[in-house]
Amino acid sequence: RCNGIQLAGVVFDTMLASYVLNPETSHKLSDLGLHYLGIEAQSYDDLVPKGKTIGDLDIPTVADYCGMDAYTTFGIVSKLREELAKIPALQELLLDVEQPLEPVLAEMEYQGISIDKDYLEQFSQELEKDLVAIKQQAYQDAGQEFNLGSPKQLSQLLFEKLGLDRRKSRKTKTGYSTDATILAKLQGDHPVVDAVLEYRSLSKLKSTYVDALPALMRSDTKRVHTDFNQTVTTTGRLSSSSPNLQNIPIRTDFSRQIRKGFIPESGWLLVSADYSQIELRILAHLSQEPVLVEAYQTQADVHTLTAQMLFDKEDITAEERRLGKIINFGVIYGMGAQRFAREAKVSTAEGKEFIDRLNQRYPLVFAYLEETKKKAIAQGYVETILGRRRYFSFSGNSLRRLQGKPLDQIDLDKLKSINPYDAGSLRAAANSPIQGSSADIIKIAMVNLYQELHKYQARLLLQVHDELIFEIPPDEWEELQVKIRETMESAVELSVPLVVEIHAGDNWMEAK
Repeated sequence: RCNGIQLAGVVFDTMLASYVLNPETSHKLSDLGLHYLGIEAQSYDDLVPKGKTIGDLDIPTVADYCGMDAYTTFGIVSKLREELAKIPALQELLLDVEQPLEPVLAEMEYQGISIDKDYLEQFSQELEKDLVAIKQQAYQDAGQEFNLGSPKQLSQLLFEKLGLDRRKSRKTKTGYSTDATILAKLQGDHPVVDAVLEYRSLSKLKSTYVDALPALMRSDTKRVHTDFNQTVTTTGRLSSSSPNLQNIPIRTDFSRQIRKGFIPESGWLLVSADYSQIELRILAHLSQEPVLVEAYQTQADVHTLTAQMLFDKEDITAEERRLGKIINFGVIYGMGAQRFAREAKVSTAEGKEFIDRLNQRYPLVFAYLEETKKKAIAQGYVETILGRRRYFSFSGNSLRRLQGKPLDQIDLDKLKSINPYDAGSLRAAANSPIQGSSADIIKIAMVNLYQELHKYQARLLLQVHDELIFEIPPDEWEELQVKIRETMESAVELSVPLVVEIHAGDNWMEAK
């Protein structure tokens, strides 16, 4: 593209075909050639010495390597097509969603996104002052100076000098662990823990984004160009790398200020279009829980509704609604009583009571999640609304004995023990159709929007899970605001409406 070459005529992509058939396996051409054709091809890493590029090699060597790539690709196409023909839903997923998405992502990578270098450099200086102040506060709380980045020194301080509860940590070679999970458990036990957590969080934001992003700007475009990875996640979601722009945090004031550094072309608007509560809407559709379906059809506030059910009263406080929101989203990710209690800041007994009560009020939700887990065990995979599959294998005998059984013969409550790996797999299995369907929906929306945007100057720049980021000239904003919303909300038809919130501003923070 940078050299004026527009790719056209791609009729079959072997990497995407492999990904659609089974996202868990390797999609490297050399691995596919070995699997389908028995060809042991030389890898790029073996071919090109460290510190060299392929341009440093002689032409006959490169010709052999490239020829084998072409030969392998040609050979595996028929094999992959045969497999896809056996599962029509996956064939459609490849041809109607994944392959049409390729040119969309190529265009997004080519366009990149502008960043305000001066603003980020000034913000970096402010953060440095904040870090110094937090460090001094940590020294004061601890009664001594120590290296906040040293696990060994922090372990000695917390568990030897200050005598914090070692049962909340685990033994390591250098003492007791002070990783993020351990510090989260210790939060509130001593002021120095809070200071260390704040320091680590701020320091990471500064180094990962505020300091790194200006260095990643291309000198010719003055923009940052991320890579969108289409065949990496097991759920169907896209991922982003070099840099990862899907991981720009939003929860704190500091992290929102990082988003302020992303700006549109001069004189244009930066626009964020975000699916509202899409995973909960998908859960309502898949489970057909009447209370949730009716709530979304009548545009009721689902978090307030859940809180009203949990607390058995009409008038709900902001704090009670917050608990309703935590438990609603927690259900999707298999949140247990302990984790809910930790996040909601209630006792474990109260956490269990809340989840039990939710189970009684939304029985079809929990029945759907249990059935999905059973499907993962019985058939070895679960599916999204479009039929995208995610495969699961289980290590414990208790679950392996149930493979291939009818669903009505699987009773998870009667199993005496499930090992942590299998328990994690079951939680992932329950969540995958929801998260994967969300990924499918926004991919369809992106493909449809790409066709629409050809008529305009506006550009699609980023996808961040349920959110799309555009830059739009002001004179196109009014018309495109309607088109973007309509296109995204009509991507698929569910039994509940899809709702898109769309905002424009001079930067990404203002557009939220």
